[in-house]
Amino acid sequence: MKVVILGGYGVFGSLLAELLIRDGHQVWLAGRFLDKAQAAARRLGAAALSCDRDGDLSTLFAPEPDVLIDAAGPFQDYGADPYRIAYACLAAGCNYADLSDAAGFTAGISALDDDARKAGLWVLSGASSVPGLSSSVVAALASDGGAVELIESAILPGNRAPRGLAVMASILGGVGRPLKLWRGGRWRQGRGWTERRSYDLAPGLSRAGYFVDVPDLTLFPEHFRARTVVFRAGLELGLMSRSLAALAGLRRWLDLPIGPRGVALLRWLSDFTYPLGTDRGGMIVRVLEQTEQGHQEARWTLVAEEGEGPYIPGLVARTLCRHAAEITPGARPCLAEVSLSQLEEAATDLAVTFHREDSACPSLFQTAFGDDWPNLPTQTRALHRVQDVESFSGTATVERGPSLPARLIGWFFNFPDAGTDVPVTVTKSRTSKGEIWRRDFDGRRFRSFCSKGPEPKTFLERFWWLTFEVDLSVRDQAVEMPVRRGWFLGLPIPRALLPSSETREYVQDGRFHFDIGLAAPLGMGLIVRYRGHLSPDA
Repeated sequence: MKVVILGGYGVFGSLLAELLIRDGHQVWLAGRFLDKAQAAARRLGAAALSCDRDGDLSTLFAPEPDVLIDAAGPFQDYGADPYRIAYACLAAGCNYADLSDAAGFTAGISALDDDARKAGLWVLSGASSVPGLSSSVVAALASDGGAVELIESAILPGNRAPRGLAVMASILGGVGRPLKLWRGGRWRQGRGWTERRSYDLAPGLSRAGYFVDVPDLTLFPEHFRARTVVFRAGLELGLMSRSLAALAGLRRWLDLPIGPRGVALLRWLSDFTYPLGTDRGGMIVRVLEQTEQGHQEARWTLVAEEGEGPYIPGLVARTLCRHAAEITPGARPCLAEVSLSQLEEAATDLAVTFHREDSACPSLFQTAFGDDWPNLPTQTRALHRVQDVESFSGTATVERGPSLPARLIGWFFNFPDAGTDVPVTVTKSRTSKGEIWRRDFDGRRFRSFCSKGPEPKTFLERFWWLTFEVDLSVRDQAVEMPVRRGWFLGLPIPRALLPSSETREYVQDGRFHFDIGLAAPLGMGLIVRYRGHLSPDA
């Protein structure tokens, strides 16, 4: 097969060319600078072409290729006519794929679908690690009957991986910028390079990842009917990752643009850290489903050794070329176009290993409730089955205690003011150690952190320096949550000084209701009581 790679002398383009040449394809490396194309072609055993993607494209099709692969990028900077190259492929009778990781560009390729079908050609965008590889993994992990609750992916390269300018420009451009995330069945706003999370890729290989914007965030919610889709990337060296996290924090308040010269300078500086890291990297994909047996997790990990991680973005394009005749004509994002088994087969000549693990993944409160969980009403379970982020809204009636201690405590914790029909939103976020509960009563916000209790049917709830152990008692499908013990800065609070809590959750008229009262110790009276109803926002 004849294959032209635009950007073929770049980092990922040249590695893809090497894979295709191993498979016996005839390969041409194309780019703006003919001398660079020729140098790479001599090294790899390919041919060279000179072509400026913004100029005359006819030279790309002089070899009469079967497939053209655009590995140039950055695709978000392709200007007013972003699909010019893809249209040229259709006119020349040539299949097209690209290595785009730009969400808008990849989703928009479907505009060429009618033309591609009429021409009997395939035009696929995102034939790279995302969404090409990640979608094939999700398709393999998801069962036929389960409801997909969560798709979580992360790419975590070693520090010695090549640093292409296009990739660095893409990452730096998104740090601290707003991005749309589908979480808990609705669109929410996040920011690039925030919400750090640690991942275990293999024994002795752990990396931290941060939010980045990739096509998966836009395409997976509908394609896989998923309730939550998140994606992270990370760097091996903590100093570099945390520097980007600091930049993300600054960009909340300052624009701080980084142009091409800034990207080049930062790459030059980062090259000095090359000896400090390793050549090990990996990728992880988690799919969490709600089945008849409860929440089930399927986890797939890829670990690349010996510096061969940078070959991974070319696996999908390599597999497409191996199975070109099997691809359905049309223009679309590259979503599970090839099977995971075909992709893993395409990596057998690389120092790459794959691992899959399946396990139960109950929520924090499913574990805490134990054998009472199946007997709870559906609406109550919905409030306590959090796997990523869930939010609920309703109204409440609020009472406040009149005593001075009650007013001081209420002020310190920012408890809501007294009122009726007060709008309420409760957002619950799961972390590796528990759940964060954020409550918003018409602008009055307070939060707590819930974690596993020391005994069955208990949980711990922390407000600032105060931690309480709370019972979970189920009677007639209603839940009561009395406080058992408490600590201040880790020191036990005498029972006489514990606040009394009367908390009840129940379902009435098909809707979840809450009734929460908090009284000060030593008979100082009511601090706050709020009761009302909540429904899922999704």
